Amino acid sequence: MAYRTDDWLPSYEELKVPELELTSSVLRAGSLYFGKYCDNQCKEFMLCNAELNDPRKCLAEGKAVTRCGFEFFGKVKKNCLGEFNQYWKCIDHSDSDMAFKNCRKTQAILDTCMTEKVGVERPPIGYFSKVRVHHTDRPKPQLKEHILPEPMPEPPDPKTTEVKTKIYPKYYHL
Repeated sequence: MAYRTDDWLPSYEELKVPELELTSSVLRAGSLYFGKYCDNQCKEFMLCNAELNDPRKCLAEGKAVTRCGFEFFGKVKKNCLGEFNQYWKCIDHSDSDMAFKNCRKTQAILDTCMTEKVGVERPPIGYFSKVRVHHTDRPKPQLKEHILPEPMPEPPDPKTTEVKTKIYPKYYHL
């Protein structure tokens, strides 16, 4: 997206948000629970991006996702830290692609803790790929009026149009 001099750019203060400083194995271990816990905030952010096609207009929704992430991982740290640490370390050391399949025992222990103490159940397989309707309070964006060009004129009808031919001198005819 190209910018012009009259485009609005957010200030540094508007863009500055504390980051979740977590490694990839920690994020992978908590991804399914986080996705279910922060489902509405994530959907709101993705809807905003899809509808407006301008990341500058979705800063508030992005900050809401980050806030929800802090809240979620804070609850995990408070209630299930030992179980979660076992699980993410297992994922980190299991394989080069951090596969879940090698850590099913520690996953079961974490699932129990997350359900009982945090109140988040592990979503079933395929949960995030199913179509789920999201209800929002944001107003529907107004689309710009699409102005069509003038229609092309119809081609002449050869049956009713008189064709004028120019007579060329004799030496032009083959």
